[in-house]
Amino acid sequence: MKKIEIKFTPQERDLIVDHPFADLELTKALKIAQVRGKYLIARYSIDELDDLLGFIAAVANHTEDKQLEKKFDRLYEKLDRILTKETDR
Repeated sequence: MKKIEIKFTPQERDLIVDHPFADLELTKALKIAQVRGKYLIARYSIDELDDLLGFIAAVANHTEDKQLEKKFDRLYEKLDRILTKETDR
């Protein structure tokens, strides 16, 4: 199964890892991500990325913290663009 390399900032990684809704397999890729400059490179399959997007959407939709919601919304948009690009090939 092909894996997509995705650049995460440390803040984006922490946003995902620090919330209990994430599946352990999804956060594992972020915990073992390679550091390249100021980014962390994690590898996800299309299905895993789709699952991660579902998690991010669920947290964004259920939080009452508007700043946290905005952070998750921005991360969702970024990852959704990557997923769309990969599935349109």
